[in-house]
Amino acid sequence: MYPEDRVLVAYVPQPADFELIQQAGWYRIPQKHAPKGLHAEYFAFYFGRRFGAEKWAIHYYAPQLGHELTTRLALFPDQPDHPRAQEMYYKVQLGPLQKLQQPIVSLRWRRITFLHTTWDRFLDATEINDLFVDGEPYVDRIYATLKEPGIQAERAYRVPRPSGE
Repeated sequence: MYPEDRVLVAYVPQPADFELIQQAGWYRIPQKHAPKGLHAEYFAFYFGRRFGAEKWAIHYYAPQLGHELTTRLALFPDQPDHPRAQEMYYKVQLGPLQKLQQPIVSLRWRRITFLHTTWDRFLDATEINDLFVDGEPYVDRIYATLKEPGIQAERAYRVPRPSGE
């Protein structure tokens, strides 16, 4: 494990999806929704609202062992009539699942599908804002300075609107 190792935080919407990660040792990503950079050394899992008290937080991570492109039907042969059975998915092979001693929480609800970060940020993080890599260094210095005395700062990024809106 090196500070510059890449960590990809991935959304897990349902407890059944996490059970698959635990039991089968892989995570699926539809090819059409896959983020750039599947070559992360680690995957971490952000739980959605259906996880009760564990929702909106990262509790687990695992090393990535590799990935392959296959159909959803190959992943779930017992679901041949599924509407996306013939669509392409990445099957991300995972090493042993590790539980964080302290979860990385979101202080407010966030729509996270994938989030790229680094191993050093991941290890030091206590909340989701700590994971963001993008942003000018000046923004990061302000965020760190505000966080030290316990101020709950939020990072803000401008999202351009598509033309015509």
